[in-house]
Amino acid sequence: MYEPNVVGDWQEYDEHAGLRVRVHRLESGEPPRGRDDAAEGLTYFSVRVTVENRGDRPFCIHVEDGQIDVRTGPDGENAFIDWRNSQFVEGFDVYPLRRATAVLYAAAPQATLSQVDVQVQLRVDEEWAGRRLWAGGVGVHEGPVGAPAGAGRDSSLAQQVSFFLREQAEEGTA
Repeated sequence: MYEPNVVGDWQEYDEHAGLRVRVHRLESGEPPRGRDDAAEGLTYFSVRVTVENRGDRPFCIHVEDGQIDVRTGPDGENAFIDWRNSQFVEGFDVYPLRRATAVLYAAAPQATLSQVDVQVQLRVDEEWAGRRLWAGGVGVHEGPVGAPAGAGRDSSLAQQVSFFLREQAEEGTA
């Protein structure tokens, strides 16, 4: 069964040796150039998509509008994407041991922000890579690796899922 990544997890691409991506820093906050009128009554949040090259050759990557889909709440409603405030990666050569980050600003009803799903499909060297999905929520903090589920006030479903997946991986290697 396919399991989504938890916000903050790295996902490697088998088809591009050494290339990995993660969705992280999902947090509420106003966009730098002001609110879009279409987002009236909605709560703004931002999310970062970082691509890292751990391989031995450069990759030309694209993380642009249309390659990131954001859904919120239990019904997976589409979030409003503020393209004017977002910062994308367009045709950038990521050399070995380097990173490139896109910052996406979106808005949705406050009540739906505890459950946010972000799907990313990179374009690498003019070819489409497989889609990857991350699950999390605004206000959910990326905890330290190995933190037990239910530890502390900031415990959440995303942290519990992350802990469960790590336990399963450890049992599989033992």
